[in-house]
Amino acid sequence: MVSRIKVVNDVGELVSIFHAADTDTKRKLLIDLSTSWITMPTIEQKYGIEGKRALLYLDKIKLIESQWITGENGPEKAYHTYYTSVQINLMGSMNELADIIYATTLSETKLLEYEDTIQKMITNDEGVFMGDAAEKLDISQTLLRGIVKRSSILQIKGYKIVTVSGIIQ
Repeated sequence: MVSRIKVVNDVGELVSIFHAADTDTKRKLLIDLSTSWITMPTIEQKYGIEGKRALLYLDKIKLIESQWITGENGPEKAYHTYYTSVQINLMGSMNELADIIYATTLSETKLLEYEDTIQKMITNDEGVFMGDAAEKLDISQTLLRGIVKRSSILQIKGYKIVTVSGIIQ
């Protein structure tokens, strides 16, 4: 097996790493994915819709890889963790650290409020500029990055925030 290390150099990326296993379902799924290749039907059977959402989140933050395998019902897509370990190597200001800790510990209710507000700002498929969204929300871009990194329905593409494709509501 090839050993791959996920190197975290961005303070904002800490939020997504911490939330990769922030629920029991995500934690168990991540452990299962690190030990073997698992198909979507198996994930749905074992973890239900929450497992499917967790898989989409892990895919969004690029912690998993996929490949086609031959199953009982023909070809099926199977998933596995891409990395075998994580190395955190970063430096940031105390302001950035405060924003990241806040984004990491944000309640689900407050996260949903931010997601809803940001989604309303996205008026077309092109997304909304991070600077514009941060200004309208009256928060720092670091906090905004943390919120988007934690979100299962939003992602950053370049300098814009867009909706993740294939989301399950």
